[in-house]
Amino acid sequence: HLIKLFATDISSNHVSNEIQKENITYLNEPAEKTAFADDQFDLITVAQAIHWFDFNRFYEEVLRTIKPGGVLAVPGYGLLHTNPASDKVIAHFYHDILGSYWDPERRHLDENYKTIPFPFKELYAEEQFSNRLTWTFGQLAGYLQTWSAVKHYICRNGTNPFTLIEAELKETWQNNDGTVVFPLLLRMGIPKPN
Repeated sequence: HLIKLFATDISSNHVSNEIQKENITYLNEPAEKTAFADDQFDLITVAQAIHWFDFNRFYEEVLRTIKPGGVLAVPGYGLLHTNPASDKVIAHFYHDILGSYWDPERRHLDENYKTIPFPFKELYAEEQFSNRLTWTFGQLAGYLQTWSAVKHYICRNGTNPFTLIEAELKETWQNNDGTVVFPLLLRMGIPKPN
């Protein structure tokens, strides 16, 4: 018995590039106004994206489409950690070089989603989670250059800010085991009774 999944994205490019599976239906529509039926879902999840939403409109849509007793789960991940020397370089890049280039919504991730409005009866995980990976320097460099603030910096200045830290970061990276840890965050809840 396959679990039926529905996925939405406001970006048609993202939807067209998703892996196709028989039990997954992709729709190109905003999270705040969907074509789903009332009381359709047991679980609604938003991974690393809720900070971009109109909270009030999205929560109205969740309450309309979630079944009684259904769960809203909002996972995400924070700023990665590596080794102390590389972390210092990455923190300088994140805060000092890119600080003013981050969208204001990024603060919700920096605050571990604890300050987003969340009008649900909160459910709590009993433990903290993280994602531990082993990366080459190329993987680390590639990831850092996907940051939206890097894209904003390039648009405004015509240069890639990663070049400002690349040599120093590479030097610190060569002296460690390539471990990258992403702290995972999670808000979960069920609709409050009326």
